[in-house]
Amino acid sequence: MALNASTTLPYSVAQVTDTFISEAFLRHISELVGGNLVSVNLDGSVDGAFNLTVVRKLPTTRLPEIARKIVGESLSVTQTEQWQAPAADGSRTADVEVKVAGAPVDAKAVQKLVAEGGSTRVELEGEVTSGIPFLGGKIAAAAEPMLAKALNLQAAQAEAWIAGRA
Repeated sequence: MALNASTTLPYSVAQVTDTFISEAFLRHISELVGGNLVSVNLDGSVDGAFNLTVVRKLPTTRLPEIARKIVGESLSVTQTEQWQAPAADGSRTADVEVKVAGAPVDAKAVQKLVAEGGSTRVELEGEVTSGIPFLGGKIAAAAEPMLAKALNLQAAQAEAWIAGRA
């Protein structure tokens, strides 16, 4: 299933990047959806190219009953982001991969933080896949809107987070 989402935040790419990689912000987002942040690992300097790995434990309460029977009451979700160094205008690109332990769903996407004056357009394009024969398309189709909602939640929370610290 194709994954596409876009939103604009009234802050610079640097402010958005700093928020998206902040352990406190990542913990806030995890707890907001009823989960918890297990670990955050930042490898490299934010001034250049860097990698970020985030592991969360998330509840399965929003999944259909049949899915909860298979995966249990929570999921371990690992999100790996490989960020490129900023472009001349400050814009950034990250290759994002999401793996769900114990569930046959993966997502790969490219997230772009595009500088637009003093604002940042956050774009996410990718694909959600499932390796289960016959049911994989249905599982991926169910996961795609949840991931798009997660981006919108992250963006809305990032805007409030930055405003609260300005």
